[in-house]
Amino acid sequence: MDSMWMANELGTILASEEYCGLTFSQDAIAEWIDQNIDPSDMGFSGTLQMMTEGARYNLGGMGASRKTAHCRSIERSARHYGFVE
Repeated sequence: MDSMWMANELGTILASEEYCGLTFSQDAIAEWIDQNIDPSDMGFSGTLQMMTEGARYNLGGMGASRKTAHCRSIERSARHYGFVE
């Protein structure tokens, strides 16, 4: 997967943690990064920060049904990767 795409996907999940009432395992997030991001990719962290902040901004405008669908999808993906405690 492309580094920017991965930063966007992970950023969306991370930005949704509080919004969706979830708690993530910090160890699982670290393990996902270890397994999926090339250690020589110096730009991943900055891109992840930008994508996370953008996703957090976008969450503010969701109506109830959109929030339900978003959070359900986020929770399923987060559980798949072992992020949810």
